[in-house]
Amino acid sequence: MIESLLVANRGEIARRIIRTARRLGIRAIAVYSEADADLPFVAEADEAVLIGPPNPALSYRNTEAILAAAKSTGAQAIHPGYGFLSENAEFARTVESSGLIWVGPGADAITAMGDKINARNLMAAAGVPVAPGTTDPAADLDAAVEAAGGIGYPVMVKAAAGGGGMGMGVAVDEAALRTEYDKVRAFAERMFGDGSVLIERYFPRVRHVEVQILGLADGRVVALGERECSVQRRNQKLVEESPSPAVSPELRARFLAAAVRAGEAVGYRNAGTVECLLDPSTNEFFFLEMNTRLQVEHPVTEYVYGIDLVEEQLRVASGLAPTFDPDALTPRGHAIEMRINAEDPKRFLPGPGVVKTWVEPTGEGVRVDSGYTEGNTVTPFYDSLLAKLIVSGATRDEVLERAKAAVAAFQIEGPKNNVPFFTELLENEEFRSGAYDTGIVSRMR
Repeated sequence: MIESLLVANRGEIARRIIRTARRLGIRAIAVYSEADADLPFVAEADEAVLIGPPNPALSYRNTEAILAAAKSTGAQAIHPGYGFLSENAEFARTVESSGLIWVGPGADAITAMGDKINARNLMAAAGVPVAPGTTDPAADLDAAVEAAGGIGYPVMVKAAAGGGGMGMGVAVDEAALRTEYDKVRAFAERMFGDGSVLIERYFPRVRHVEVQILGLADGRVVALGERECSVQRRNQKLVEESPSPAVSPELRARFLAAAVRAGEAVGYRNAGTVECLLDPSTNEFFFLEMNTRLQVEHPVTEYVYGIDLVEEQLRVASGLAPTFDPDALTPRGHAIEMRINAEDPKRFLPGPGVVKTWVEPTGEGVRVDSGYTEGNTVTPFYDSLLAKLIVSGATRDEVLERAKAAVAAFQIEGPKNNVPFFTELLENEEFRSGAYDTGIVSRMR
């Protein structure tokens, strides 16, 4: 097993990784920016290194500073968490060429899945269903219009190098496409340094379902069930649950088989997620993208399968067998995760500030993965995620009732927060029925 681990991230995910590392007797090393010096993850690490100012480009995305911290502390491995450099193939290669262990998939898999068009084509070749769309970037507006005409409106206009719901727009006709194409292309060039655009069929009523995969050290790829991720704002997730209330045993078998094929197609190792769109009217599903990292919502899978995914990541990176029998995976119960963000509960606009009150809920089946505590300052430099409230139980109905009590008990004062939104959601009949789709939040507003 790895003996010393540098966590190249911040906030709740850094704290989460550190917790597992210390349980396993691994020396945990944190890196932090000047803005994060007082956050819990810094204090909880065995060692912490200041790597730069608040600007992520000069700290958490600063490859040289992170590698220098690894060298000065004698770190044996680097875990990137999610976001920042977690899906940067060049960083993964640099880590390994520096003689360190990279806790994640190989750089080639990251590269293959990092471009949405290339990923679509690879998946189609592997027999994974893909939505109608372009097999090459739409080189210009005329090409986009021609492609959309062949696919049929409405279409989704996507940044080929994007991810996490960023760089996307919907066009219901040619006039809208002309606006969205220029907007998405400009955003993609600014954010990703790559203006390539993909045109794909848009499904107005659709569910977002993903499968957790784990590429083992012996070369096998296993699927650890599905997660429902349809409660979203601006194409970004707010709530995830496992198992999905929309997925039957027969459909689940098809989902998991497709996800395993997807992983095998790129020789996948370590944790990853195959994201799909599900048409609830036909039970057809289509590949959306593969996230070549640990997901924010991984705790719901941990509860249902009774494993620690960070531990499994570390075991794969160490060349060890998993803690579970891959041939006898047995899911149990239900789990829901709610993302507690520093944003207002109506328009979801960011609202940083000093945390004056922070009281986490407790009780059976309640877990809170938090990045902050009372007295900390939520700054505008990073993602608005404050904490994740994860609730588990024997049935979905039991989880919903526990979740209502947990949300009511979660007290946060200072920064704006979206806790009231979850109070509303948990009373919403569409959500409680399980028959919801990605439009549920807009219908609530």
